[in-house]
Parts: sequence; structure tokens; C-alpha cells
Amino acid sequence: MGPRDKVFAGLARQLGHPQGLAGKAVARILNRVNRGPVTAAVEALAVQHGETALDIGFGGGLGLDLLLRAGATVHGADISETALARARKTFPKNLAAGRLVLHQAGMASLPLEDGTIDAALTVNTAYFVPDLAPAFAEVARVLSPGGRFVVGIGDPETMNSMPVTSHGFQLRAPQEIEDALVEAGLELRRHDRLGGPRSFHLLISGR
Repeated sequence: MGPRDKVFAGLARQLGHPQGLAGKAVARILNRVNRGPVTAAVEALAVQHGETALDIGFGGGLGLDLLLRAGATVHGADISETALARARKTFPKNLAAGRLVLHQAGMASLPLEDGTIDAALTVNTAYFVPDLAPAFAEVARVLSPGGRFVVGIGDPETMNSMPVTSHGFQLRAPQEIEDALVEAGLELRRHDRLGGPRSFHLLISGR
């Protein structure tokens, strides 16, 4: 592996699991580059004041902030201790008030009770989940009746042209996401496209 590939492989690892000083820098970058998709995902959830929301793989914490601003009680799940530490530093008052609860967990193993979440989202994480259907079934388990779940992914053709995605990313077509959601027992309600047909996809489902 040449120097260029080593750089992209290292970046890919950090995008999938931010760690250390480099992970802190990646978290800041994620908030900036994901602002449009994360904002659109939160808007698609149409969170009501007093609902309970979940952001899976929250990274830099932008989704947590938007959900809190919407008046939700928020759970954040991430496998990265670096991401969790950043969230603890960013939202101390919400944590102390119980409006934000953080979990070191991935999508396939959520430490939440059945039917306790009204709205859930995950943006740019599906590339790092080996088996989608069981992971989505875990999300379905924690959703309340009528609960909503939004999955955001970059278009695979567009992402395939990025050097970083050849290192550990499992690029998936929107149809694969849709099929996995249905297999998990969720109803596909809408498929939104941001920035044109080959830019970004939001798959909105629910119970």
C-alpha cells in the first residue's frame, strides 16, 4: 500500500470509528460535511415536542443538537468513545437534566427497552454495518407503535468515485436499504433525494 492509500485507509477507519486526536478532528469535519443530510433527516422525522428520539452513530453530535432543539428527549448511540466524550463535553446541561442519554453501542445492539423510541435516525453509518436486516430489526424493536426511522446514505455511484470508500466501506444501493427495512418489519413510507438523483438518499420508514 502506497502513502496515498495509507492516508485514505486511515481516514476510512476514522470515519467508521473516530478515535484519539484524529477522531476529534474527524468529528468536527463530520458536523460540517453532513450538515445538509443530517438536517434533512431530522426534518423528515418531524419530531414533536416531548417525544423520545434516537441518533445512531451520531459522530460529531449535530443530530443530537437538532433533536434537542426540537424539544425531544434524546438518546445517542455510538461505538466511538471519542464521539461520546465530545458529546459529554458539548451537552453537559442536557445530560444533567436527563434530556440526553448517551450509550456506547452500535445499531445491532441497542441498550434500550422495547417500544421506547418515537423517532430514530442514522446517517452515513450503513456502510459500516455488516448485516443490515438484523440491525434494522433492532431499531424496529425499540420503536414505539407509529415510530419513524430515517436512514441516510450517499448514492453508491457517487461515493464509488471517492478514494476513501475503497477502504472498508460497503457501499449499498437504496434498494438494498429498502429491502432490509422491509425484512426488519418496517414499512417504507418515503424515499427522498437530496441534491439530485445521485447525491444523497433518505429512506423514511416506520412501524
